[in-house]
Amino acid sequence: MKLYKRVPLWAKILIGLFAGLILGIIFGEKALYLKSVGDIFVNAIKMLIVPLIFSSLIVGVTSVDDVGKMGRIGLKTIVTYFITTIFAICIGFLISSLTGLGQGVKMSVSEPAGTINTVKHASIGVADIIPKNPIAAMANGDIIPIIVFAILVGVSINIAGKKADPVKNFMNGLAEVMYKMTAIVMEFAPYGVAALMACVIGDKGIAFLLPLLKVVAVVYIACLVHALVVYSGILAFVCRLSPVRFFKGFLDAIVLSFSLSSSSGTLPVSMTCAQEKLGVSEGISSFVLPLGATINMNGTAIYQGVCAVFIAHVYGIELSLGTYVTITLTSIMAAVGTAGIPGAGLIMLGLVLKSAGLPIEGFALVAGIDRLLDMARSCINVMGDGLATVIVAKSEKEFDVNIYNAKN
Repeated sequence: MKLYKRVPLWAKILIGLFAGLILGIIFGEKALYLKSVGDIFVNAIKMLIVPLIFSSLIVGVTSVDDVGKMGRIGLKTIVTYFITTIFAICIGFLISSLTGLGQGVKMSVSEPAGTINTVKHASIGVADIIPKNPIAAMANGDIIPIIVFAILVGVSINIAGKKADPVKNFMNGLAEVMYKMTAIVMEFAPYGVAALMACVIGDKGIAFLLPLLKVVAVVYIACLVHALVVYSGILAFVCRLSPVRFFKGFLDAIVLSFSLSSSSGTLPVSMTCAQEKLGVSEGISSFVLPLGATINMNGTAIYQGVCAVFIAHVYGIELSLGTYVTITLTSIMAAVGTAGIPGAGLIMLGLVLKSAGLPIEGFALVAGIDRLLDMARSCINVMGDGLATVIVAKSEKEFDVNIYNAKN
């Protein structure tokens, strides 16, 4: 028992996945008796979404109040992250659609691991992004209006200054409480995933494993395409710099991010690489990289796009143009509020699915392979941080091209 407690969460979820597979194979349709266990876990995830995203977003916005002080540097940084994130999620959509991800295995919302509620195609009008009643939006789970309201609250706190410190401190405290609650809920994730997967395998059979392996392949391919096409293209044609030099100079941070699956955990190494191997000034790297660890989620956007298409296809739901736009907007805005805690990526995926009207329970289908996906998306996130640092430093003439081009 003590040994199990020392096992990291991702490994526990993976154990739960395999346990669910075995239970589903052995007991077949009798495994459907575990559905209530899975439903409890899914309901707990739903419980977290609104308060977590609201508090996290406000904390994220108030933590980057230096943007106002640094003016154009902050604007360039945010614009760079915004543009590359749009490219990232579009690549995720494109490759998922071209490969027919999720097609061949069909589930309906009345089946095991399916949603309790009726799934509707979701889109949102421009006027609807501003909530008429924020409290009602929270009660109804209208995600995009909640995100917009949270961002406006965060910006207003920054503008109000010291007078708003009590509100800022309260939101920081609320966010910490939600992080702890998320950690508590995620401790039950292995059991919830085991129950949900047992139901799926008991009903659908072992053939359901192939689509999961395909999800991993598609995410890695999409990440590779984003790095080689988008990042390399910006470096070569916008910055007039060698992409090969960038990847070599930033390699330590890239490898570490793959191992740790964490942008924040890689931050010290990222800053060292940016200054000593890419020729970025200390002032630029000290601002852009921490900001990127907070709001730049290119890899996460790819992951959310791929998983949204996969889950939609599995449940036989056709995504409209409006739904694609909704997923894109939600992914970009949710990036600011993505916390660096175990399970936050899955919570954010639940947020995106809810905004698009897709079954939130669908995230459990990819929970067992989340660690493999997290490694790839963390790499892309960290690469994006480094890219933005180079772009901003070069535009501000705080960039040493000789260090960048040095062979060692």
